[in-house]
Amino acid sequence: MCGIVGYTGVNDALPFLLGGLEKLEYRGYDSAGVYIHTDDGHDMLVKEKGRVKDLEKKVVNCKMQGHSGIAHTRWATHGQPSIENAHPHISADGRYYLVHNGVIENYKQLKADYLSDVVFKSQTDTEVAVQLVGKFADAGMDTLSAFRKMINLLNDDSSYAFLLIDAKTPGLLYTAKCKSPLLVGVSKTANVVTSDAMAVLNLTKDFIELRDGEIAVISKESVELYDAAGQRSTRQPFHLDIDPAAVDKGTYPFFMLKEIDEQAIVARNLIEHYFVNGLPQIDEKILSAIKQADRLYIVAAGTSYHAALIGRRFFEKWAGISTEAHIASEFAYDHPLISKKPFFVFISQSGETADSIQVLDFIKKEHYPSLTLANVMNSTLTREADFALPILAGPEIAVASTKAYMAQILTQVILAAALAGGHDQLQAELSRLAIDLQTVIDGQDKIKELADTYLVHADRAFYIGRAADADVTLEAALKLKEISYTLVEGFAAGELKHGTISLIEQNTPVIALISQSKTAGLTRSNLEETMARGAKAMTIVTKNLASSDDDIILPALNGEMEMFGPILEAVPIQLLAYYTSLGRKLDVDHPRNLAKSVTVQ
Repeated sequence: MCGIVGYTGVNDALPFLLGGLEKLEYRGYDSAGVYIHTDDGHDMLVKEKGRVKDLEKKVVNCKMQGHSGIAHTRWATHGQPSIENAHPHISADGRYYLVHNGVIENYKQLKADYLSDVVFKSQTDTEVAVQLVGKFADAGMDTLSAFRKMINLLNDDSSYAFLLIDAKTPGLLYTAKCKSPLLVGVSKTANVVTSDAMAVLNLTKDFIELRDGEIAVISKESVELYDAAGQRSTRQPFHLDIDPAAVDKGTYPFFMLKEIDEQAIVARNLIEHYFVNGLPQIDEKILSAIKQADRLYIVAAGTSYHAALIGRRFFEKWAGISTEAHIASEFAYDHPLISKKPFFVFISQSGETADSIQVLDFIKKEHYPSLTLANVMNSTLTREADFALPILAGPEIAVASTKAYMAQILTQVILAAALAGGHDQLQAELSRLAIDLQTVIDGQDKIKELADTYLVHADRAFYIGRAADADVTLEAALKLKEISYTLVEGFAAGELKHGTISLIEQNTPVIALISQSKTAGLTRSNLEETMARGAKAMTIVTKNLASSDDDIILPALNGEMEMFGPILEAVPIQLLAYYTSLGRKLDVDHPRNLAKSVTVQ
C-alpha cells in the first residue's frame, strides 16, 4: 500500500518524481524518499519521515538535477515509520536502489540463508530484496539476472511491485510485479513507472500493464518485456482516457468533500452508460452465466463489503437469486459450504484488493464463474475474472471511499434489474434518485451544524437501524472511525437490549437511520430506550416517515423506491464523518494508519 514512481527521459526527473508522489500520497504517507542520478555523476538519495511536503522541504537545497530516478511514498508494513525504513533502500555496496510495494513473506528466511554477512540499515522486508540483488551482482551476475534470481527466491505468498535502478547504468529502470499494481507509461520524451496512472497523467495516458511474474527493462527510448521464463514478449500500450483535472481538488479544501459532491454525477454517468431506450443493458453472456447459478457469492472488503450488503438485497428481491455477501479476508481462509452452481461477484474500488485476489485465485482453481465490479478496468481483479463491469466512479483520491461506494451499489442495482428482465421504470427512478442525492448534498450546512453539536466533542457514538438501514449503520460507523478516530459502533437496533445499551451514558450520541416503513416505528422505540438512559439522539429519516422534530430529513421514498433508502442515507453519513473530522482539525483525506488501495493481506 505504497506509491511508486520512476522516470527516465530527456527532462529533469526530480520535479516529475515529486509531483507524482504528491498524487500518490493516498497510497501511503508515513515516509517518503527519492533517488536521482545527477548529471554530474553523483547518486543523491534523500528520505524523510512524514508527508511528501516534508521530503520536498529537505530536497529544496539539494542539487539533484538528473534525467533518471525513482521515488516512493510509504505505508508501513515492516518497521515503524522512520527515515531508515523509508524507501528507496540501497545495497551494501551502494550500487543498487530499490522501492517496493507489497510484502515479502519469506524475507527472514532469505536473510538467514543469503545475507548473514550483511549489515542492515532498516527493519523492512524490502531491504532484503535489494541486498540480494547486490549480492548476486557481486558474484558476477548482470543486473537483469540478479534481479530475476531475487524474484525467483520469493515464496508464493509474497507480493511485490519492484522498481530498481543500477547506479552503473542509471538510464535503465528494472521493474517487476506480482499481486501489486504497476504500470509502465510511455511517451516521446520519457518512459515512466508508476503504481497508479494518476501520478503521471501530466506526461502520458499510454500505458503497458505489467503481468504477474513479468520483468521490464526500461530506457527513455524503449520498454523490453520478459515473461516469467525469461523470454522476450511484446504488448501494445493501452490508452487511458482520463482528464488530469479529475485528480485535482480544484476549489475544494479536501478530496473527500469533492467526491461526496460528485455522487449525483456518478449516478447520471451510470445511467448514461448502462441504459438504452429506458432498459438496463448488460452483456448477455454475463446475464446468462449468472442465471445458471443457484447462488451468488459477493466477495469484498471494507466499504466495498458494505456496498455488497446493500446489493445483496436487490439480487434477492428483484432477481430472485439467493445471495450471500462475504468479507474477502475471511472467505480466503475459511470459506463456507459452496452450492453446486455458484457464481462469484467481486467488488473493489481499485481492483487490486489483495484479499479479494486471493479468493479469486481459489475459485478459479475450482472453475467457478466470476464477475468483477471495479473502478479500474485494467486491474488484476477485472483481468482475472471471467467478466468485468465498470462502476464509473472516476478517480477517487480520499482514503475514505464515498463516490465509489455509491457507484458500487448503483451498479449492483442495475445488474439486478437486468437479471430481473428489464425493470422498465428503473432509468426514471435512478434519474429521480440523482436529483434527490443532489438535494441532500446541497443541504450540508445543516449536517455540519449537527456534526459540531453531536459528534465533534464525543469520544464514542452509535448508529442504529433495522433491515436495510442496519446494513448502512456499518458503513456509517466505518466512515466516522476512519477519519475522525471516534469509537463508533453500527448495528441492528433490535440488538440494543442484548448488550450494547449498557454502554449508553449521559450525552452519548445515538444516530438512528430510518428509511424502511416496516421497521420505522421499532427503530424509533429503540432510540427512545437510549434516550431514557441519557443518549443524545439524532435521526436521519426519509420524508414519508418523518416527524417534525427529526434532524436530517431525506427526500421521500414511497413504494418500491423505498429500497433506495440506503443509497440516500449514504450522503449524510459521509458528511457527518467529514465535518466531524474537519471540526477536530484532522487531515480528512489522509487519516492516520490508513491507505487507499489495500494491496497487502
